[in-house]
Amino acid sequence: MTKRILLARPRGYCAGVDRAIETVERVLADQGPPVYVRKEIVHNRHVVEAFRDRGVVFVDEVTEVPAGAVVVFSAHGVSPAVRAAAEERDLRAIDATCPLVTKVHHEARRFARDDYEILLIGHDGHEEVEGTLGEAPRHMRLVDGPEGADEVTIREGASAVWLSQTTLSVDETMATVQRLRERFPELRDPPSDDICYATQNRQAAVKAIARDCDLMIVVGSANSSNSVRLVEVALEAGAAAAHRVDYPDEIDPAWLAGVATVGVTSGASAPEVLVRGVLELLARHGFDSVEEIETAEERLTFGLPGELRRR
Repeated sequence: MTKRILLARPRGYCAGVDRAIETVERVLADQGPPVYVRKEIVHNRHVVEAFRDRGVVFVDEVTEVPAGAVVVFSAHGVSPAVRAAAEERDLRAIDATCPLVTKVHHEARRFARDDYEILLIGHDGHEEVEGTLGEAPRHMRLVDGPEGADEVTIREGASAVWLSQTTLSVDETMATVQRLRERFPELRDPPSDDICYATQNRQAAVKAIARDCDLMIVVGSANSSNSVRLVEVALEAGAAAAHRVDYPDEIDPAWLAGVATVGVTSGASAPEVLVRGVLELLARHGFDSVEEIETAEERLTFGLPGELRRR
């Protein structure tokens, strides 16, 4: 049996993750440890643990940061209440929020000013969702998947618009929108697509190879929404099996029994070194033929936060 690997491209770091990680690197270089980061800078165990080993201190709330210190806000964004709490403690905040998340925040504020009911499609408890909800709490309703669309209510006579978490499954989001539109026929679309380009590109790359894969391996962490979605997308697109792993050694050899073709991809916060480790492990099991399938070319980059550029 010929054993081969189909390697999806694009995969791995997106522009927002690159920017967030480089932000922490710059602060470490400028001032040395400790560097305080609210929440995980990106949702990846390897990245977080490597930074922690170098003196980065991850905190749940800014109240844990010493007064007057520097704090970095993660790529997922924060609410106005968090910014206000940082100011009260005289913290020097450096905002590594992904610009695509910031765009959704701008949209939320604008529609709230126009007195819209905002239906935010996203996962309850996700850090990005919490930050976006905080931009317009009186105008916003969370819709967690198609089932949530049946339960949400809006003010009688109010105009409504939907926005979304940037890292969702495109297909599931559209299914949720369809359910919402059945209940609210005048529901307005956002001015531009909220699901980020990288999320869409990685899902499209997986769809392109899934039908030919006996097994799909997604490198990414359990709290990485876009990584978890890639497993779901692979199965929906025809992969016989799909698993998510943080590290190569989490691959169970039993998964490879009778497998001829393995698809490999990684979430938008997973470093390429982990993908290389997966390829090396698979090669030891006879999967030494690698074909990279490219479905889109990504050139987008984001500049560092203004706080660093001004320095």
